[in-house]
Amino acid sequence: MSKKEIYEQKAEALLEPIVAEHDFELVDVEYVKEGSNFYLRAYIDKPEGITVDDCEVVSRTFSQKLDEEDFIDEAYIMEVSSPGLGRPLKKEKDYKRSMGKELEIRTYRAINKEKEFYGILKEYNERSVTIDCEGTEMTFQKSDIALIRLAFDF
Repeated sequence: MSKKEIYEQKAEALLEPIVAEHDFELVDVEYVKEGSNFYLRAYIDKPEGITVDDCEVVSRTFSQKLDEEDFIDEAYIMEVSSPGLGRPLKKEKDYKRSMGKELEIRTYRAINKEKEFYGILKEYNERSVTIDCEGTEMTFQKSDIALIRLAFDF
């Protein structure tokens, strides 16, 4: 297991009781390097949408827990935010929540000269995703998908 994965797992374990206490959902945790800085990011949500105040409450408690545990070797910046509209589907619960909704799928390689597809999520499992594209069912292997997220119109 990589250091990144260990940090993310430990951070997730610290965050779960904090978000549960406030009836929020922990959507994702990531530890990434951008430029010369490391970031530990937590994405939280709730059905009616997360607020800045919600993020602040979680951030304060999470920061205290991180200081107590002190398991990250490098200096880092901790952020707590909403996952945003364009968040990718990553976990089982993301797919479950998106059943029957319109998705945007971008593939690494062209399929019938296209790399971008829109359709209603019909089925998913650990290896594939099936959508209904205007009456035609299309199944994609997850390994062929560069991006999958809810489609949204402005």
